[in-house]
Amino acid sequence: MGEAEEQFERDNDTAKAQTDRQEEKSISNATRLTAPLIYEVVRRDGAEEMTRPKSSLVYSGLAAGILISFSIITEGVLRAHLPAGAQWVPLVESFGYTTGFLLVILGRMQLFTENTITTVLPLMAKPCKEYVWLTVRLWLIVLAANVVGAFIAAAFIGYSGAFSEEVLTAIHEISEHATTMPPMEGFAKAVPAGVLIAAVVWMIPTQPHNPFFIILFFTWLIAAGGFTHIIAGSVEMAYMLLHQDMWLSQAAFGFFVPVFLGNVFGGTAVFTLITWGQVKEEVEE
Repeated sequence: MGEAEEQFERDNDTAKAQTDRQEEKSISNATRLTAPLIYEVVRRDGAEEMTRPKSSLVYSGLAAGILISFSIITEGVLRAHLPAGAQWVPLVESFGYTTGFLLVILGRMQLFTENTITTVLPLMAKPCKEYVWLTVRLWLIVLAANVVGAFIAAAFIGYSGAFSEEVLTAIHEISEHATTMPPMEGFAKAVPAGVLIAAVVWMIPTQPHNPFFIILFFTWLIAAGGFTHIIAGSVEMAYMLLHQDMWLSQAAFGFFVPVFLGNVFGGTAVFTLITWGQVKEEVEE
């Protein structure tokens, strides 16, 4: 074989190797993440959150509680300006509900209902007193910070003068509808919301660079389906309390406790346990 032929063979081998690498990269990019890989992404995220400093959790949770109010604000703005009585209005109005969730989740702030899956997976993988304590610690801090943020936001909405009477009337209607249902109905409506938020957390690793539409659709479905979310609902509950349209006992035992339990049941007992069941054997191997 002459020198030219040898050079051709070398160039051909190099080109083939580059093509193989490109094909492998294309295959890797096109392949969906397996359930165990999604589990590992969510588990690691939860493990990191469990060990964050207390002050970081407080401020992040406070910010989430304040910013989730934009779900109620945007929904109120849309209701105030859309034609009343049209059958399609609730479906369009529900897109306003997604605003706060987009701000909080894309901003990587601490939202309590996300933690019903992220912190529970590490606990299931390694059941121990330390992980139980870290999970309880994170849940209590984040839930308290979220609720305080919700009250701050509700006070601003009601008393700052930043919103027109039409918008405030719409926000009051939305808040009253969301918080005055019977306790068992509130619990039942909270279960799907807990499942949907946990599903958002589980699905984001499949689209890490563009989770916008995952968050948009599933949080829209919470509003369109009339489901109840403990933190967004806390803004509505606080608004009703601050305007003396709800007794404290009604807010606590008629709304907050049932919705809290429903979200936890949906996010942890339903979605997280099922997803853990599908990866348990592979993870242990």
